[in-house]
Amino acid sequence: MVTATTHGSRFPAARLVTISAWATPVLIIGQFAMVAALPVALVLIGTLSDTRLRALRWWAAALAAVYAIPLARWAIGPDPAPSLSKDMNPALAALIVATAIAVAIANHRRKTAPLRQGR
Repeated sequence: MVTATTHGSRFPAARLVTISAWATPVLIIGQFAMVAALPVALVLIGTLSDTRLRALRWWAAALAAVYAIPLARWAIGPDPAPSLSKDMNPALAALIVATAIAVAIANHRRKTAPLRQGR
């Protein structure tokens, strides 16, 4: 079970968001765009449920929105291709990959940023 609390959680949401953020570009580049819906959803749910990841919420929402565009075009289109990867515009795929990498880097920077000293 994935929990967002820090007390007694076996697999914290921060780790789940990190793994999912790095898995998304791998799946998109590897032509598994429909499977990438799971890591995108996990990034969004993880950042919304964990208060420690509040700084990543805009990045996660941007990733979900960018992924939703080709998914909606594929689902609503008049003659959809057999797979989302074949129907996806390469520019949109590059935008999804760039946004997912930005989420992952922002998450790493959040963890390694020095703590601010109180005034």
